[in-house]
Amino acid sequence: MKEKLTIVKVGGAVVEDELQLSQLLRDFSAIEGRKVLVHGGGRKATKMAERLGIETKMVEGRRITDADMLEVVTMVYGGLVNKNLVARLQANGVNALGLTGADANVIRSHKRPLKNGVDYGFVGDVDQADGNMLSRLIEAGITPVMAPLTHDGEGHILNTNADTIASETAKALAAHYDVTLVFSFEKKGVLSNPDDDDSVIATINHVDFERYKADGTISGGMLPKIENALHAVDAGVSKVIITLATAIDGLHGTIIKK
Repeated sequence: MKEKLTIVKVGGAVVEDELQLSQLLRDFSAIEGRKVLVHGGGRKATKMAERLGIETKMVEGRRITDADMLEVVTMVYGGLVNKNLVARLQANGVNALGLTGADANVIRSHKRPLKNGVDYGFVGDVDQADGNMLSRLIEAGITPVMAPLTHDGEGHILNTNADTIASETAKALAAHYDVTLVFSFEKKGVLSNPDDDDSVIATINHVDFERYKADGTISGGMLPKIENALHAVDAGVSKVIITLATAIDGLHGTIIKK
């Protein structure tokens, strides 16, 4: 029987909210057994870019990452956000190690090609995550804290969606552990009514997802999150939960099923 491993992804909105973040880090530190934290930080990157006089350009919720913006996200994700989380986890008794995909070659990607005529710049689509290397770190008693940055093997850092980092990490580690992936954000789960915070959909599978997508119940940024979750369970991840950042115990939220 495989040992249990919990991967928690925390979004940029939670990273910006001190109360939610403090609670999440306490709850994450209390999780028994092996674990990994994956973080975003888009809001902080946008604020830093503004301070530096660099324009933020978005297309359908995705950040256009030109050379100047790549410097910003590398500093913010790989430095400011990542190392603050690592330091705070150390204070909570968790022996954390901050990683980008370039570190120990744990996640390699390629530059995203033009999509519908849009050049996203230095944005990476993941080719592979190294579950063997990550499991060696985990077995050494280290808790990886993963930033949403990857590399292409040719010396280039690439900005990569944090949900994708979490999903690909979970898939790579599913060969080694019984993996539960938790997407934590500012809602209680996937909502059937966006105006009702209690309208949490209990479970979603492939058939449900296609129905909810067709009728508009699920739209916008939730679409790629659920697609990542479904890809993860298809690849052997035991369970994916989408839930409130202050409820990462696995008892609440929306469960994504195969």
